[in-house]
Amino acid sequence: MTRQTPSDAALLHLRWVIGLTRLGLFAESFTRAFWPVWTIAFVVLAALMVGVQDHLPLEMIWICGFLAAAGMLVFLVRGARQLVLPSRDMAIARLDATLPGRPIAALQDVPAVGKDDAASQALWAAHQKRMAARTQGAKAVQPDLRISRLDPFGLRYTAILLLMIAFVGGSFSNLSSVRELGPGGGAALASGPTWEGWIEPPSYTGKPALYLNDQPAGKLVLPEGSRVLLRLYGEVGALTVAETVSGRVGAIESAAEPEQSFDVRQTGDLEIAGPGGAAWNIVMQDDRAPKVILSGQVEASGRGEMTLPFHASDDYGVVGGTAVVELDLDGVSRQYGLRVDPEPREVVVVELPLPISGDRASFEETLIEDFSEHPWAHLPVKVTLTVEDDAGLEGQTGALQFDLPARRFFDPLAAAVIEMRRDLLWSRENGKRVAQLMRAVSHRPEDGVFRRETDYLRFRTILRRLEVNVTHGLSEEKRDELAEALWQLALNLEDGDLGSAAERLRQAQERLSEAMKNGASDAEIARLMQELREATEDYMRELARRQQQDGEPGEDQQNAENSMQMSQDDLQRMMDRIQELMEEGRMAEAQQALEELQRLMENMRVTQGQGQQNQGEQAMEGLADTLRNQQGLSDEAFRELQEQFNPDAQSGQSQENQGYSGGEGRGQAHDGTGGQGDGDGEGGGETGQSSGDQQSPQGSLEDRQQALRQELNRQMQNLPGQGTPEGDAAREALGNAEGAMEGAEEALREDDLATAIDRQAEAMDALREGLRNLGEAMAQQQQQGQQGTAEAQGQAQDPLGRSQGNRGAAGTDEGLLQGEDVYRQARRLLDEIRRRAGDADRSESERNYLERLLERF
Repeated sequence: MTRQTPSDAALLHLRWVIGLTRLGLFAESFTRAFWPVWTIAFVVLAALMVGVQDHLPLEMIWICGFLAAAGMLVFLVRGARQLVLPSRDMAIARLDATLPGRPIAALQDVPAVGKDDAASQALWAAHQKRMAARTQGAKAVQPDLRISRLDPFGLRYTAILLLMIAFVGGSFSNLSSVRELGPGGGAALASGPTWEGWIEPPSYTGKPALYLNDQPAGKLVLPEGSRVLLRLYGEVGALTVAETVSGRVGAIESAAEPEQSFDVRQTGDLEIAGPGGAAWNIVMQDDRAPKVILSGQVEASGRGEMTLPFHASDDYGVVGGTAVVELDLDGVSRQYGLRVDPEPREVVVVELPLPISGDRASFEETLIEDFSEHPWAHLPVKVTLTVEDDAGLEGQTGALQFDLPARRFFDPLAAAVIEMRRDLLWSRENGKRVAQLMRAVSHRPEDGVFRRETDYLRFRTILRRLEVNVTHGLSEEKRDELAEALWQLALNLEDGDLGSAAERLRQAQERLSEAMKNGASDAEIARLMQELREATEDYMRELARRQQQDGEPGEDQQNAENSMQMSQDDLQRMMDRIQELMEEGRMAEAQQALEELQRLMENMRVTQGQGQQNQGEQAMEGLADTLRNQQGLSDEAFRELQEQFNPDAQSGQSQENQGYSGGEGRGQAHDGTGGQGDGDGEGGGETGQSSGDQQSPQGSLEDRQQALRQELNRQMQNLPGQGTPEGDAAREALGNAEGAMEGAEEALREDDLATAIDRQAEAMDALREGLRNLGEAMAQQQQQGQQGTAEAQGQAQDPLGRSQGNRGAAGTDEGLLQGEDVYRQARRLLDEIRRRAGDADRSESERNYLERLLERF
């Protein structure tokens, strides 16, 4: 038996370590030889997992696949040549290099000398024993798999990153579609689809997309314009598409194209021929054009706005519409100013209103437009309504013929001005005729044609400007400016000065009377009736205020027999009766009832006492005088501006430039008082001196304007109601009036009469505002300071039968909910409301209002 040497024992002990080191050397060689192969494999696998093969053309897939396969083959061959199978000696050498002193090589060495020398042999044995001890802690050498030198761009890491992305965002199920790309792929997919299809209806239809594979063969109804998308898998040519629904002509793609798309434009057939194919009979659902019709009568509101109700519908929804208004020249009565041919004017196009929310497939809306200032107002027109849907289809109503609704003017002079304005806008050839008519109208102003001198002066100024422009050629720009001036004048004549309650009541009665004579519409009658109610209420409130200020209990009792007294119900019943007669078309009886109401209002008296005025009353009277004086000063400035158009005429001595009364510049103030001197049209001249010792200086316009401003400043120092919202508002308004007066004064000093008149108008508006706020402040003070004193001061009644003993403002809630009969009075009021709500003779709108009152209380 041979004796085992230390070298043999050590190598036997290291056999596993040497084997593992040898395996590591193989891994190093394999990695360096084949890393390009698995890099390409990772990229191809990542692409297939995310389904790239389902989106690229088949040709591109085949090209990419061929390049990948060729690359892998090349690198496989190169790797096989570079691959080195490590031997046992190579593993021992790698392991020995990691140990100190290379002990394995020492164990394998043989001494060259001293084989027969016992001492040498003992020394060698000791050396080998020491080397064998060093191998006891040997471990397998880890392989060096770093290939940075071979892959400087890190392509292997990119491939690994793509593969990780595919694991997250892709699926192994996508690999199954690879089998379809090769020959016989269709047969391999006998259990699954070989094609896919989708149908997308137009978005405006609101219908969902359809998956064609889920649709049974046979009849299939699709909206017009639906998009069909088909995708064919497997061998090219195994499946083909045949369709007659697109109506395509010209160059058409191959029936075997893997991906096809087209729109449904007609009824026809769709077939996918081949293994697992299907066929459908496509019935196209036509997109019908929208429709629009009138849903009611064309009317004019009380303010003159045209209301045109219409109904529009579409199978999917209306997206827009217009109303086109054009003149119906054949229907125009060609007389007076309309005899000449009209100047060309573009048609009017107005956008139709659409519902803000909700379904637009079927809806009702009302077109509201104000054509009062248009030259075609009240003339025959043709109106065409057009609506459009998402597909661009249109629907029309055809030409609707009617007179264009617009505001009506019931003041005779205002109506005449509007008619002359229409003739001027109809054709500039009417300029000379309109000037003649204006001169005829203003020939005798003292006959009462003009209620105010300011209106007369504005009328004459427009006349002068028209005559000058007609002489030198009337341009479109100047014509439009004159038309705007005539419109503003007509509005002023129609609405009048609403600062006086009595004047407002008179004008409301006159306008309602004219409306009944001229056959106004129900909306216009209702608006004028409401104005009459409001004007009557304001007038009665003014009467009550004067009675509170001036009356005394004893005088009321002494004049009771000579005074007319009406209750609130009596006045309300008279107005209700007038409105009822007008609604029934009994205009003659309504006119008679209105005249009776006018007589009753004129005969109504309020006793005028001689009591001492308080501070607030004096301030109100002084400010009223200031307003009248400012109005008169504005009239005179306007007269001087008008005289600038006739420099040769002396002040007031030209017949064409006479004052309101026809005298030599002796104008009449706005309140009906006469002027006090030649050329002095200042209103309030007869007052001479107000409660505040206000003077009316006879001097230049700018000096008199300055004096008037100073007087207003003095009056502002002693106004009541300080600290209250109403009193502060009155002071602010009067401050604005003072600023406007200062601007008018500066304009007068610069001889800029036009600007001065504008500033004076602003001052008058501010004065009116201040008077109104001051009156509210005084009424508030009276209510707070005299509440609860009704019994001590008597139970005198105002013309409506309301208690005035507490000197409270008429129409307030003073005295309500007091006393022992509160609930009894409330019960009577509730019973009266129920009685009126059950009266079938009353209008539906009134009964609806009474029913709402019952529901609330």
